[in-house]
Amino acid sequence: MFVFVYGTLTDPGRVAAVLADGADDLEYEFANPATLEGLHRVDGEYPTLAPGGSAEGRLLEVDPAGIEMLDAYEGVERGLYVRVAVPVADDGTAWVYVGDPDALAVADAVFWPPGRQFRDRVQTYLERERVVVRRANDRA
Repeated sequence: MFVFVYGTLTDPGRVAAVLADGADDLEYEFANPATLEGLHRVDGEYPTLAPGGSAEGRLLEVDPAGIEMLDAYEGVERGLYVRVAVPVADDGTAWVYVGDPDALAVADAVFWPPGRQFRDRVQTYLERERVVVRRANDRA
């Protein structure tokens, strides 16, 4: 499984530390540099994404156990981030962690479509705007 990473998880040392508590056979590998088109990075307590623009990052390939550990690191259960699927231009999908700007104390105004749950608001935007991940070798 691919994860588009754009913040602290672009650092191989950080990824190794986050995944070090996992099973001994946990596998992960950095793949292509990539661009997430349709969302841009904003900073708060931790980096997150907001509608519009683009964000530079990397694709990280992990197994299912790695996804569970990344969910814990990103605070998915605590409501800090949601994990959403975004199409990869050449084929497949990548998971992307999008942080709740209110929970992360983002100073910039961030406007997601209206909705009840943050995940639903993000998903509505992703589908409406056709957000996509492009590997470095796939850029037009």
